[in-house]
Amino acid sequence: MSTIDDVSEVLRSLAPPYLAEEWDNVGLLVGDGKRSVKRIMTCLTVTRESAREAIDQQVELIVAHHPIPFRPLKRLTTEDTTGQLLLSLINAGISVYSPHTAFDSARDGINQRLAEGLELLKIQPLQLIENDPDGLGAGRWGELAEQLTLEEVGTRLKQFLRIRGLHMVGTPAQPIQRVAVACGSAGQFLAAAQKYQCDLLVTGETSFHTCLASAAAQVAMLLPGHYASERFAVESLAESLGYHFPALVVWASREEADPLQWI
Repeated sequence: MSTIDDVSEVLRSLAPPYLAEEWDNVGLLVGDGKRSVKRIMTCLTVTRESAREAIDQQVELIVAHHPIPFRPLKRLTTEDTTGQLLLSLINAGISVYSPHTAFDSARDGINQRLAEGLELLKIQPLQLIENDPDGLGAGRWGELAEQLTLEEVGTRLKQFLRIRGLHMVGTPAQPIQRVAVACGSAGQFLAAAQKYQCDLLVTGETSFHTCLASAAAQVAMLLPGHYASERFAVESLAESLGYHFPALVVWASREEADPLQWI
């Protein structure tokens, strides 16, 4: 019988905690590692919908990319959404593990998969972790096999993420050869993209002022949304866990959805 500790060990191998940002909260955040597990659900974020799904489906473990709790709690009550969600999961005996930025930066993590989805070559980290023997780090950058227009790269990104729209900084015909990627909300990687002379930065979302800075630096941006830039990897993570634990029932949440919709 597999335990939550067994699953946590595999998750730590897939997303080593030392790769996480200092401000992050990763690992087993809720629950007892010694408890047995039969059913696992992955999701991008614990919401009312995904929590209800987990409770209804009687899972023992949620692997949520975004941590809950994210910040230290002074009290745990039903007076706020985080408290409501945590108490409902605890009362149902459901544990929560979050890999977050460790999974973003892992060897086969979100940014690596995003770079591969764009068919980049010579993929390398945007920001190396100092003294890391494996040469890992945050974000990725690489080169296209042939120069494409910004519109063509955008089409490739939409096809990979299975979305029908995204925001663009730049002009459709702008030539693109070298591309940086950083999932989620990662406009802070613009300087690193410039350092490596990238023509394009792909990130989920960023601020208006970062878009202005990108335009001024003549570095194009493609913004598919925070959800779209990470959700695909949550589905892949469910497949990975299913491979490691074939006797368990593992799936990616069917109820969570992007709160931002195109109309």
